[in-house]
Amino acid sequence: MAATGDEAAAMDSISREPAAVSAGLIAAASSTAAAERPDDPPEAPSSAPKKPGANSDGGVETAEEAVEPAEPDINELCSDMFEKMAIFLQGELTATCEDYLLLENMNKLTSLKYMEMKDISINISRNLQDLNNKYASLQPYLDQINKIEEQVSSLEQAAYKLDAYSKKLEARFKKLEKR
Repeated sequence: MAATGDEAAAMDSISREPAAVSAGLIAAASSTAAAERPDDPPEAPSSAPKKPGANSDGGVETAEEAVEPAEPDINELCSDMFEKMAIFLQGELTATCEDYLLLENMNKLTSLKYMEMKDISINISRNLQDLNNKYASLQPYLDQINKIEEQVSSLEQAAYKLDAYSKKLEARFKKLEKR
C-alpha cells in the first residue's frame, strides 16, 4: 500500500535524516516507551548502521530500510508531566502557605506579648501615680517633720549654750564661795 499525504511527507523527512540521528531517536523512543509502559513487551532493537569499511564487499555501502521511530503516547506523557508539575506546584504552594501560617502565628504571639507588656506598663504607671498621690498627701506632714527637726536642732544649740553658760556660772559661784 502506498503512503499518501502526511504519511508520505513524514517518510520523506525520515529518509533524509542522518542515520545516527534516526538511530538515536529510535533508541530514545523505545526506552521512553518501555519506561512508560512496563506491561508492553520490549521492542526488538533496531540494527545499527554498518560502517563503510566493515563490509566484505570492499567499500560498498548497503542500504537499510528506514524505520519510523515509535511515537510515544504524547497524551500520556503530557498528562504525566502535568500531574508531576501539579504535585511540584502543590508542594511549593504548601510550603509557602506553611511559611505564612508560621509568620501569622509568630505575629499573634508577638501581639499577645505586647499586650501583656502593655498591661504591665499600665499597672506600673497606675502604681506610680498612686505613689505620687500618696507622697503628695504626705508632703504637709513631711514639711512639719522638717520644721520640727529644725526646731529641735535650734533647741539643741540653745541647750548647749545654756549648758556652757551654767558651767560658767557654776565656776563663778565656786569662786565666790571660796572667798
